[in-house]
Amino acid sequence: MPESSVMTWSDLPADFPMPLIERRRVMGTHMMISKVRLSKGFHLATHHHPNEQMVCVLSGRAEFVLDEGAPTERRVTLTDGQVLVLPPNAPHGCFAHEDTDILDVFSPPSATTGVDRS
Repeated sequence: MPESSVMTWSDLPADFPMPLIERRRVMGTHMMISKVRLSKGFHLATHHHPNEQMVCVLSGRAEFVLDEGAPTERRVTLTDGQVLVLPPNAPHGCFAHEDTDILDVFSPPSATTGVDRS
């Protein structure tokens, strides 16, 4: 059984997989959580991945496009306190209208996400 542990976000190494994004991650056995700063103007093209994802907006404002190009396409703008639940393989993209802090929760964990492949 893995050992329990306590981590502090500011002690974790940051990575910068794309321009205008800073990310710190905690990887578990069955899930991962990332504290992410999207700087104003950040854009992530539509992509999908096999992970279920929950995007928890802590502060700021970001627009998500869901199912781009499909008859079900829609755009949602998330602000403080809102959570977007993305099923596995759901096409989605993002644009930060202002500096935005989010928690991204993924299950299962993955060394790469949509920002790593763009």
